[in-house]
Amino acid sequence: MLKEKIYWHETVDMPSDENPASLPDQVDVAVIGGGYTGLVAARTLAQRGARVAVLEAETIGWGASSRNGGMTLTGLKLPMQIVLKKYGREKAGRLFQCSLDSVDAVEQIVREEKIDCGFARTGHLLAANKPKHFDALRDEVEFMAKEFNHKVKLIEPKDLKSEIGSDVYHGALIDEASGGLNPAQYVAGLARAAQKAGASLNARARVTRLERGANGFTVETERGKVNAKNIFVATSGYTGNVVKSLQKKIIPIGSFIIATEKLSDELAHELSPKNRMIFDYKHYLNYFRLWDNRLIFGGRAAFFPEDENTIRQSAEILRREMIRVYPQLKDVAVEYVWGGTLDFAFDMMTHVGEENGIYYSLGYAGHGVAMATYLGKSVAEAMLNGNIKDHPFAAFPFPGAPLGLYDGRPWFLPFAGMWHKILDWIE
Repeated sequence: MLKEKIYWHETVDMPSDENPASLPDQVDVAVIGGGYTGLVAARTLAQRGARVAVLEAETIGWGASSRNGGMTLTGLKLPMQIVLKKYGREKAGRLFQCSLDSVDAVEQIVREEKIDCGFARTGHLLAANKPKHFDALRDEVEFMAKEFNHKVKLIEPKDLKSEIGSDVYHGALIDEASGGLNPAQYVAGLARAAQKAGASLNARARVTRLERGANGFTVETERGKVNAKNIFVATSGYTGNVVKSLQKKIIPIGSFIIATEKLSDELAHELSPKNRMIFDYKHYLNYFRLWDNRLIFGGRAAFFPEDENTIRQSAEILRREMIRVYPQLKDVAVEYVWGGTLDFAFDMMTHVGEENGIYYSLGYAGHGVAMATYLGKSVAEAMLNGNIKDHPFAAFPFPGAPLGLYDGRPWFLPFAGMWHKILDWIE
């Protein structure tokens, strides 16, 4: 029977919503958002002696941090060739290095905090949907070696069976530096680590108002008030109108995932012999990987964020896509379906900075597992050191909507989804 439930939550005891009797009265930093970014920032700040309160609207780790596919990827959402053209060689080099460092950051925290989340560098596989995509991947291999001294490998179509048990693709590119993990086990481990460092974690503490005063901020929540010298917004696709200026720069986009019943060892090995993190070249992309002999298969089945209707519709869409890729799964049951909300900026880049005394890290665009970890740490350090403007992801503007035609409610998502489908059809 299909369960409309997050599979990852079945594999770990998620942090509960039990809280201390009251919120701390005074802190150095109030972190809004209890996902990867907020928890890593809280751990970093508390380890350096700061008083920190994490304020989460739901339960700790409730959002995209425990709903994603668990892929810790190198690179950015935008292809690095576009990043280099937009920002120049020096900035592009720094940004790509951050992406490599982000995977290292996950590995380091997992090791230091002994988080049992199955982290492994099994590499990612970018599959070409069409022959022209494979030509582009061939160029990518040369480009990455020349510009960033980063080695990626091309898999010719005739050799693809060694990497994926599907006939629908036309070759692929492999980056061995990427990895994967169980995202719920990871975020639960981060919560324990932040608490161990001394941070106060507060579930069901939705922030309703920020008031700036002479000595910082008064943060009003559904559970009471906190006085904070500084604010760190780490809300990703769930950014609300309490920080309206940031909400208007972030588009919340739904992403949906199904998980199959357990497969035999033989079938699981046939699907993905090396347990890669796999995604395709399309604009309206699919992404998938194995975990505990289940196929975890996700994609932009609907652009609107998750609700009962989009989740049910997405289950059927994703199952059809899964069987198109893997016809051998036509009789395999799908046991779980769930959704989450990603945060896209209008330029599809990640952004950090400070605005009216409020620090932020937003716009992960599907690369949040590793990047949120890295930026939670590095932005927290920049707050302490007073050098946020020197951060690589603060070195370019954070744009809003063209002509200001967006107030935080993404009315245009159906058109965006249609446009991406048209682009895939044209290509």
